[in-house]
This record gives sequence, structure tokens and C-alpha cells, in this order.
Amino acid sequence: MDEHAREAAPVAWAAWLEASGLGEAARNSLWLYPVVSIAHVLGLAVLVGGILAFDLRVLGVARGIPLAEAGRLILPLARAGFAAAAASGVVMLAADATHVVGNPAFLVKAVLLLLAGANVALFHVIAQADLASPVGGLARASAACSAVLWLSVAASGRAIAYF
Repeated sequence: MDEHAREAAPVAWAAWLEASGLGEAARNSLWLYPVVSIAHVLGLAVLVGGILAFDLRVLGVARGIPLAEAGRLILPLARAGFAAAAASGVVMLAADATHVVGNPAFLVKAVLLLLAGANVALFHVIAQADLASPVGGLARASAACSAVLWLSVAASGRAIAYF
């Protein structure tokens, strides 16, 4: 297969997703895509807003609030925002998956999502496994990376429309 044909060939999973009932509904329903798009923005706002608030606490803002208490209040909201953004993102992707998977902004977003997820695991498993413990340098570095990564996920996701 020549290079042009290889670039033009859709990724099999993307073709399957786009041809699925979900893809058909996302493209053909008058209301589904707009409602899901709004849910995606709201989910992302809750996710990134919650993560930024928590990261700022880890970085030393509002030291009067114990980190464990901040986590108890903020992290469930961030998880709910992630669930809403992920579910709505799948619906939005299904509408035009074969085109979107070749979009450079989507590819950047996918890589950033993987890095952000790995950073979450690093923070909660290694850097600050116990939110009641004093915050160390690795936890602060992870929080700073988290803020940059999640803001970059949001920015690259928005850029998908322009590429």
C-alpha cells in the first residue's frame, strides 16, 4: 500500500464507531449532538476546575484547608466531570470518528489525556498516596504538571474544530 493510501485508510475502530448506532444517532438526531456538546463543555469545566483547585491546594494555596479535606470535597466533583466529559466525548467522536482520528489536535489531546491519567496515578499511588501526609516535592511537581496537562487537554480539544 502506498503512503497516500495508508494515510487515507481510516483506522478500523474509528470506522466501526462511526458506523455504529451511536455514530448514526450522533449525526442524524437534531438534538443529540448539541446536547452532548454542551455536556462535554460542562463536564470539562467541572473536571478541570476541580483539578485546578486541588492542584493549587497541593501547591500551597489555602494552606488552612487540610489537603485530605480538600480532596474529599473536590476530587469526587472532578471524577464526575471526567465521567461526563468522557461519555460525551465518545458520542461526539462517534459522529465523525474517521475524520477526527487523523486530526492533529485530536492526536495531541489523546496523548495529553494519557499523560494526564498517568500523572493522576503517579500522584495518588507514589507522590501523595496519603492525603493526610505532608506534601512533598514530588507531589508538588505532579500537581504543577497536572495543571498544565489538563489545561492543555482542554485547549487541544477545543482546537479540534480548527484542524
